[in-house]
Amino acid sequence: MPAENRGLFITGTDTGVGKTLVTAGLARCLRDRGFAPGVLKPVETGCALRRGKRIPRDGSFLKYMAGAPEPIEEIVPYRLSSPLAPQVAAERDGIRIQPRRLQSAFRAISSRHPFTLVEGAGGILVPVTRRTTMVDLMKQFKLPVLLVSRIGLGTLNHTLLSLYYLAQHKIPVAGIVMNDPDGCRDLSARSNPATLAHWSSVPILGNIPFRKGIRMTRGCTDKIARRVDRYVDVDRACQICRFDPLT
Repeated sequence: MPAENRGLFITGTDTGVGKTLVTAGLARCLRDRGFAPGVLKPVETGCALRRGKRIPRDGSFLKYMAGAPEPIEEIVPYRLSSPLAPQVAAERDGIRIQPRRLQSAFRAISSRHPFTLVEGAGGILVPVTRRTTMVDLMKQFKLPVLLVSRIGLGTLNHTLLSLYYLAQHKIPVAGIVMNDPDGCRDLSARSNPATLAHWSSVPILGNIPFRKGIRMTRGCTDKIARRVDRYVDVDRACQICRFDPLT
């Protein structure tokens, strides 16, 4: 299998569903298993300005959790100021996102690692440029998708719509991770995993329950790794990263 086909593209049904938690946790777990995963966040928005540079908080955390040697400029090629869709944020910053640059960054990182974890922005149809969305990046990178969804009310519609659209574009979905970022306690959180499993053949690789105080900071690295290792089938994810052939 070509090196660029080894890895996962982690996307979500919406923003704030836990993509960074899952990606960072997987990176750390795989690293603890003796691998050296590459990480890539093609575009990050909402980056704070420090000493004249835009600092990508999520991308920096992924770099730390993976122990990635690449400079942050390579891990996050586009670092934008406004917390908006990449296309809109780039236009506000006077920047033109070039998909070829993203492809080059992916190839460079994937050539140095056994597999690469790519974290998208927002959901699958978030605009990257005026002509491309996150789905177009998935096609370019030729990686299987790991879909992160909320566990609470509304997730059935969002998740099934996302899976349907990915299937229409012939993008393989390796699995679903259901996350509870908000402390959902209603009946839907208990019934949704089984209902989703009934309506979709895509395997659910994990259900991550809510825990107060978990943040994407270095002080929480061990907690995040333990939670992902406990509630997500990391070994299956690792197998998919290394051995799932794509045509």
